[in-house]
Amino acid sequence: MKGNSYVNRLVRDEVRALSAYHVPDPGDTVKLDAMENPYQFPPELVEQWLTVLKTVALNRYPDPSAKALKQQLRNAMNVPADMELLLGNGSDEIIQMIIMALARPGAVVMAPEPTFVMYRMIAAFCNVDYAGVPLNRDFSLDMPAMRAAMAAQQPAVIFLAWPNNPTGNLFAEADVIDIIENAPGLVVLDEAYTSFACKSFMAKLGQYDNLVVMRTVSKSGLAGLRLGYLIGSKAWLNEFDKVRMPYNINVLTQASAKFALEHVDILDSQAAKLREARGQLMQSLTDINGVTSFESAANFILFYIDNADHVFACLKQQGVLIKNLSPVGGALLNCLRVTVSTPDENSTFIEALKACIAS
Repeated sequence: MKGNSYVNRLVRDEVRALSAYHVPDPGDTVKLDAMENPYQFPPELVEQWLTVLKTVALNRYPDPSAKALKQQLRNAMNVPADMELLLGNGSDEIIQMIIMALARPGAVVMAPEPTFVMYRMIAAFCNVDYAGVPLNRDFSLDMPAMRAAMAAQQPAVIFLAWPNNPTGNLFAEADVIDIIENAPGLVVLDEAYTSFACKSFMAKLGQYDNLVVMRTVSKSGLAGLRLGYLIGSKAWLNEFDKVRMPYNINVLTQASAKFALEHVDILDSQAAKLREARGQLMQSLTDINGVTSFESAANFILFYIDNADHVFACLKQQGVLIKNLSPVGGALLNCLRVTVSTPDENSTFIEALKACIAS
């Protein structure tokens, strides 16, 4: 068809070679594949929330700088007073802004792997080279390999997910500092799961000129709002702000996130429940023959099991949806990832897993 000839001629080869990011339809399953918080706000607060939303002027553009929301984030997340905030439509948009701003000819984006797939994907979207550095077999940082890759590739930016997704582990703090101190460019500490790790590099921002911290409210219970935020010096964030789309945080997200963060104690309480449930779920997995689970500081657990593809399909047939990482191959061959959820949903998963192993 003539239309296809236009597509083939005009769309970049590397874009045509990509597959769109696939989000499976969960149907009626117990959804444990996307690291979502299973808890919602109490009904009385939901009513107050709705009252706030009734006052939002949908006929007006949002505050382009989201001043009120930024101040609430500062209060709720203890952002250092001398650091700036930049907001994005989820952390994905922030990753895109960073890479776009640094996309000089020959620039390289680097990350240890396996890790969050969007670092590699967005580098491809922005026509920037990507260098993945394999982790050790225990998913720790291979520091000799990282140092060698930094020296050879001279990356403009290194992304470090802390805790790492999909492995769940916290890289050794000394190794992270080593990378920051020896990196030839920017280091982005992606703390998407900080609510479950209870550790952060935010207090170290003033010590390193090449460090920024990226977070999201998605894992804390507000995934539907699509709000990510970057914390760093004015020098960095002023430049990234130049490639931010105007009005990227809509009025409903601004109002909703501000209200929710005024009640951050509820989100903190939910995170504490999930941390407790994580320990219980880890023990349940450890007790199952044939399952090898990996320690996690996030709200999910990665585990190894023979014939992971079969187990994944069996779980789905039983109404439980988790994440099959085996097709990625390499260190993730025969690995599955399950989100930590309520005690009832965790039990449903464990019983279904046992049945699938026995089948």
